[in-house]
This record gives sequence, C-alpha cells and structure tokens, in this order.
Amino acid sequence: MSSLAELQELIERKYGIAPAQLDPQGSMRGSGIDSLALVEFIFEVEERFGITLQSDPDVDTLADLARLIDEQRAAKATASPA
Repeated sequence: MSSLAELQELIERKYGIAPAQLDPQGSMRGSGIDSLALVEFIFEVEERFGITLQSDPDVDTLADLARLIDEQRAAKATASPA
C-alpha cells in the first residue's frame, strides 16, 4: 500500500490543504508549503513512519516522498525476522 494517501491526510491536517488540491507529481512548495514548513513536514513524516530520510535534493513531490517511504517500509519488512 502506498503511503501517498497518508501523506495527503497529514498535509490536510497540518496545513489545511485538501488532498484534491495536491498534485502528487507537482512540487510541494508549489502547493503553499514553504521551504521551512517542508523541512518541518519531513521531520514529522520521519517520526510518524518511524523512518529516517536521507537529505535528498530530488524529493520535491509527494510521489517522490511516498516512494521513499514505501521503499524504507519494504526494506524494514524484509529485514524483520519472521
């Protein structure tokens, strides 16, 4: 399951931006989230999902962020003993 919907809900709760207004392929900065708010959002995402995102200049869209989260979740699931 993609984390995109969870990210959209988090943005709506935190910034009041409805998911319908968010283009997953568009820049998060273009959605009304400034650079400082984006950094704060990334910290909140790390805490919520229990992951650590490396500083990645290519992460500018919700789709990119969701992909990174999904990759880390999959890696954790693979690494966890059954």
